[in-house]
This record gives sequence, structure tokens and C-alpha cells, in this order.
Amino acid sequence: MFFFGAEAIAVSGCRQSSATQTEAVIFALFERPLFYVAGHYVSFLGLMAFGVLFTAGLLVARGLQSEAVRRFLARFKLDTNFIAIVTTILSVSALVFFTVNAVNAAGIPLLWTAPVPGVTLSLIQIFLLIGLLIAVFWISSRTKRFLFNRFLVKSGLDRSLQYAIAQIVSNLVLVIGIFIVLENTGIHLGALTVFAGAVGVGVGFGLQNIASNFISGLVILAERPITIGDRVEVAGVVGQVQQIRARSTVILTNDNISMIVPNTKFIDSPVTNWTYGDPRVRFRIPIGVAYGSDVKKVREALIAAGESNSHVLTDPAPSVFLNKFGESSIDFELVVWSSEMSHRPSRFKSDLNFAIEEKLREAGIEIPFPQRDLHIRSGALKPEKL
Repeated sequence: MFFFGAEAIAVSGCRQSSATQTEAVIFALFERPLFYVAGHYVSFLGLMAFGVLFTAGLLVARGLQSEAVRRFLARFKLDTNFIAIVTTILSVSALVFFTVNAVNAAGIPLLWTAPVPGVTLSLIQIFLLIGLLIAVFWISSRTKRFLFNRFLVKSGLDRSLQYAIAQIVSNLVLVIGIFIVLENTGIHLGALTVFAGAVGVGVGFGLQNIASNFISGLVILAERPITIGDRVEVAGVVGQVQQIRARSTVILTNDNISMIVPNTKFIDSPVTNWTYGDPRVRFRIPIGVAYGSDVKKVREALIAAGESNSHVLTDPAPSVFLNKFGESSIDFELVVWSSEMSHRPSRFKSDLNFAIEEKLREAGIEIPFPQRDLHIRSGALKPEKL
């Protein structure tokens, strides 16, 4: 019995030894180098770790751009464009973070504090730079909103001037903030000056239009030839000014189409501002009546048509001019003033034309069509016999 028990123990020990050897062999296979990268060997186990961490980074980056994250950030009353920028930067940062850790797990050391090849900044400094730049953009946006919506509301200044002041201060905060961030992350402005001098000639041509539009935007905000809400016409674009941004101005047409117009167009091109200084606008409506019509009745009918429209001002009152005696009609012109319909001139003129047609028809006054009279001075026409 004792011999049998000793034999069983020996067999069990042999099995355990065999299993341990098998595990050692498998572990050795996983740790055996597969290929050589940057002076370091990468094993199958390291490759698996890289795949797991990189996949986790992709999932986290995708999650940061989800609608749930955007709704959460919207609770802090952030601008929609700013939220999009923040989520994009966070997702890219998360992907870089997991990728760096995945590379380290694969057996290729990539230190967070070591300078990135070709760049004097380390990964930690780069992440710090990105975070501080996001903060600067957020502070600039909040400064503009605070000044325009709260601080300057009761200042007594014109609303458009309040917007101009808020925009200029916001731009100053942005520029100064960027300079401070660059200095505190190890990027000295002296080095940037040397870099700008080296590549400025080549890049200057590409940035010329951007710089010109930016300066033009500052001139528009300071001089205020146009303001928010004005009805303008520039470079073939007609509509209401919605936004005056650093590089361009947004104009909303009557077709509800937002047109992006470069700021330089408002500086070097003729600009028609329908509401500049005085919101009252004069409209001229031409109309022709048949010869033989009572011109006094025509005048009364046209004035009645103008007074029937609620958007026509009583001061100045509607007036009628007899412009000329045309080939087929006596040409009049109804002149009215309005302080509201400059934003919808086509609709306003159409309503006046409907009213004019109605009043002339009620007065029995004919609106003629082109006519030609044929006079035979000599001779006679003889009918031909068939």
C-alpha cells in the first residue's frame, strides 16, 4: 500500500512539473521578441497590451465626442462652436494619452517628461499648452458675453457700440492670453520672432488676406460704418447684419440665407447702409396712367394708396410727382417713407402696388399698355379684285 501511495505522489508531481513546464514554454513564446523597433524588441505580449490600450483610447475618444458629453458641457452655457472645439481637443488628447501608454506597454519607452523629437516640449508640456489655450479661448468668450449682456447693458451707450467694445476687449484678452500661455509653457517670444523672420516672407503672402480682414474687422468695430441689425448692400449681397466677427461679417438675406462677407469688402467697396443714422427710408413707386385721365384724381388715388398702408409714415407724408409725359402714358411717382420696411423692401413695394391698382380701378383710371398710332399722309389703298 505504501509503495502504491508513493507512486501516486510521484505521478502527481510529474504532472505538476509537466504543467509548469508547459506554462513556462507558453510564457516564453509570448515574451519572445517578434520584431525590432527604435532599438527595442516588441514581444507578442507587448503587442497585445498595445492593442488593448489603443482600443481603449479609441473608445474613450469616441465617447468624449458623444451627444451626452455635449449636453453636459451645454449646462455651463458654453457656445456651441466652443463645445465642439473642446470635445474634439479632449478626444484627441485622450487618444494621444492612451497611445503613449500603449507604446510604453509594448516595450518601447516613451517618457512623458522627455522632449518630443524635433520639438523642445515634452508631452506633459504639450498637454498643458493645449489645456491653457482652451482656457484662454473660454475666458475670451465669457468676457465678451459678460460685457455685452451684463456690464454694458445699463451704461447708456448705443447697443451696437456696446457690441464693438465687447468684441475689441475679447480680442485683446485672447491675444494677451495666448502670449502669456506661450511664455509659461517654455515657448519664448524671442524664438518666435526669429522663426517669424525666417518664414515670414513665404507665409506672409498666404496670411495677407487673413491679416487684412482682421484689421478691417477692427476698423469696422471702431468706426462703425455698419452695426448689428443694419440693412446693408455690399458686393452684390443684400441683407441684415447678424454678426461682425474678426475675419468676416455674417449677413442674413430675406431668403434666410447667411452670407459670409470678408471684412475688407466693407472697407474698399461701396456700402449701402439703409439704416445708417436714421432708420427712415424713402421708397419711390412709378406708375403710368392713360392720357385723358384726371391728374387730380390720379394724385388723390395714389396718396390714398400710400396712406392705406400701416407701415407708411405720416411724417413725412406721402407725396406724388408727375415726372413726364411718356409715349403711351402720363408717368407719375408715389413717394412714401417707412422706418420698418427697409428690411423687406420687395414686400413693401408689392403691397403698395396692389393698393395703387385697387385705388385707380375704383376711381375709373386706366393703366395703359404701349400703343402706336399709324398716320397715312398721302395716297390711298385700293382693294385688289380676286
